[in-house]
Amino acid sequence: MDLRKIKKLIDLLEDSNLAEIEIKEGEESVRLARTPRTGHAAPQPHHAAAEPHHGPVMPMQSPVQAATGGRPAEPTGPTLPDGHVVRSPMVGTFYASPAPDKPPFVTVGQTVAAGDTLGIIEAMKMFNPIEADVAGTVLAIVGENGQPVEFDQPLFVIG
Repeated sequence: MDLRKIKKLIDLLEDSNLAEIEIKEGEESVRLARTPRTGHAAPQPHHAAAEPHHGPVMPMQSPVQAATGGRPAEPTGPTLPDGHVVRSPMVGTFYASPAPDKPPFVTVGQTVAAGDTLGIIEAMKMFNPIEADVAGTVLAIVGENGQPVEFDQPLFVIG
C-alpha cells in the first residue's frame, strides 16, 4: 500500500472523531487506531499507529453499536422527520455540492427521483456519489458540507 495513502488515512483519523479505520486493498490491509489516553498509564504519544493486518477483515463495532444491535447511535441533535433515511455507505468527507462555487445537489423541499445524486462522499481521494434510493421530497439534509461522516450516519430524509 502506498505510504501517501496511509498518511492520508492518518490525517483523516486525526481530523475526525473516529477511533479506528481499517482499509483493505487486495491482499494488503492497514488498521489505524487512536492510542487511548488514560491517567493511570504512562503518557502515550498522540498519533495514530499503523499496523499491517493479514486475514479476514471484520466490521468493527463500538460498545454503543453492540448494545443497540449493530447500528451506530443516532445523532443527539435534532430528531429526524418521518420518512426514508438515506445513510452514508462509507466513512469519508461529505460534500453537498460538486464544487465549492457550485450550488448544492439538492435542497430541502426539492423533489427527487430514485437515482438522483443527493451529495458526494470523498474517501481516499475518490468522490463517491450518494444517490436517492427512493423518489420523493427532500425533508431534511442532515449531513454537514465538508464534515467527516461515519458509516451508516444519516445524511438525508426523503418523504
